[in-house]
Amino acid sequence: MKLQLNGEPLDTPPVTLADLLDAQGFGGAKIATAVNGSFVPATARAARILNDGDQIEVLAPMQGG
Repeated sequence: MKLQLNGEPLDTPPVTLADLLDAQGFGGAKIATAVNGSFVPATARAARILNDGDQIEVLAPMQGG
């Protein structure tokens, strides 16, 4: 299955969004996620099955003053 993760192509077997985040090292991080431009809350990531061609965005909060 081919996906785009933060604009970069990625080949992966069928997975949920939560599985993908764990595999890519985001597991446990405070992040925001979107699939095809739609926000996916943390509580819904385990149920969000990804499909071929999906575009996933992962955003981390910024700190500063």
